[in-house]
Amino acid sequence: QVQLEESGGGLVQAGGSLRLSCAASGRTFSRYGMGWFRQAPGKEREFVAAITWGSSSKYYADSVKGRFTISRDNAKNAVYLQMNSLKPEDTAVYYCAARREYGFSFSVVGYDYWGQGTQVTVSS
Repeated sequence: QVQLEESGGGLVQAGGSLRLSCAASGRTFSRYGMGWFRQAPGKEREFVAAITWGSSSKYYADSVKGRFTISRDNAKNAVYLQMNSLKPEDTAVYYCAARREYGFSFSVVGYDYWGQGTQVTVSS
């Protein structure tokens, strides 16, 4: 069982940066693939970024590639999402997710545990 808690969201102007953090409980955190998703009002939850358990591979949605960076620190049971050059269309609730199976997934159903989310609002 893994419990996830996001933090670091807030209000930022377009072009600004935010760093989201996800704190995880559980002794086997390092064995989980981790992902970030987001959900804007009236839209489905969408994939943002993912990282495999050993940080050997990272994946990004095309919409954030080159602007967002996912990382993890297994010693601290944490995963991060550095968001630069933010745009108003990045406004959403951002969710941290963990998957037990090896590898990664672009799909919501590929993850077993979810945080409660943190709001990111980018003003124009």
